[in-house]
Amino acid sequence: MSYVIPIGPYHPSLEEPIHVKLYTDGELISKADVFIGYNHRGIEKLATERNYIQTITLVEKVCGICSNAHTLTYCTTLESMAGMEVPKRGSYIRVIISELERIHSHLLWVGLAAHIIGFDSVFMQTFAAREKVMDMLEMLTGNRVNYAMNIVGGARRDLSDQQLQDLLKLLKELKDPVKRITHIFLTDRTIALRTKGVGKLEHEDAWIYGACGPHGRASGMEIDVRKDDPYCSYQDFDFKKIVMKDGDVFARAVVRLLEVEESMNIINQAVKNMPDGPINLGFKLPRIPAGEYFNRIEAPRGELTYYVVSDGGQNNWRVSIHVPTFKNAATVPTMLKGNSIADAGLIVASIDPCFSCLDR
Repeated sequence: MSYVIPIGPYHPSLEEPIHVKLYTDGELISKADVFIGYNHRGIEKLATERNYIQTITLVEKVCGICSNAHTLTYCTTLESMAGMEVPKRGSYIRVIISELERIHSHLLWVGLAAHIIGFDSVFMQTFAAREKVMDMLEMLTGNRVNYAMNIVGGARRDLSDQQLQDLLKLLKELKDPVKRITHIFLTDRTIALRTKGVGKLEHEDAWIYGACGPHGRASGMEIDVRKDDPYCSYQDFDFKKIVMKDGDVFARAVVRLLEVEESMNIINQAVKNMPDGPINLGFKLPRIPAGEYFNRIEAPRGELTYYVVSDGGQNNWRVSIHVPTFKNAATVPTMLKGNSIADAGLIVASIDPCFSCLDR
């Protein structure tokens, strides 16, 4: 028997607003269509009506999970357009906040993946570990969601020696829980049965559809903007690209968990080698010359790009935002084909979708 089964736009196991139409042959999915556009807020249009300082606050609200990534990309784009060189200490502070955000984003995904497959003890352990990261962010920035740490010209707030020492202490406390969660994912039979060989994205298809971030690296794509096109002094840090070749849900989980360990390593290096000096260039309202610039960073979900056009005035003439979920969502129909209906929710969630970013 053939059926057409809808998932979403709101679904118990996938709260993100996406609609996936499954064409099935019995329990197996023969074809799938993805529909987006349920969360449009007009942020790109609003950016043209605001000056550069106001736009930082605006783009921070594109996404609640990777808010720092959006402000960082916007600010670095303007800095490149105006030929500004951010002080080294400001760049290191940006790296610390970016990697803490990556850790909490990856742990959020791992916990939700465990919840979707019904492994709630791992879900609770993962969220307990993530809570330590949120405590770190609150301790450093005063906020748990929108950190307001980026301005045009560098970092908004300095980090004291005491804060840096507290950060190292909290990272040490996080080490064992992350290792325990990673061990469970690598060895547990239930997780293996639900994730290995499920939702495969072949290496060739990953290139064709333009997959990026941990999703692409789980299919053998050796692309990481932090390594390939360093920004914010990432060239000063020693870390590895985490790449796997299986391209299934299991590989995506392992890539994210191993990236958490790499992020902790980067933060340790940043704290121990923190330069002295100013944290920003001291601009109240930056002057941006007429021109256009395209910039990219490695957000937690993958390559995030901003294209900004200035006419020399105080407001943006155009801000175009291209998010990783836009690239990765195109791979969903390919991953769903040949899998069972029961795995559909997990497969869609395995790209770590953010439709708040995607629809803007």
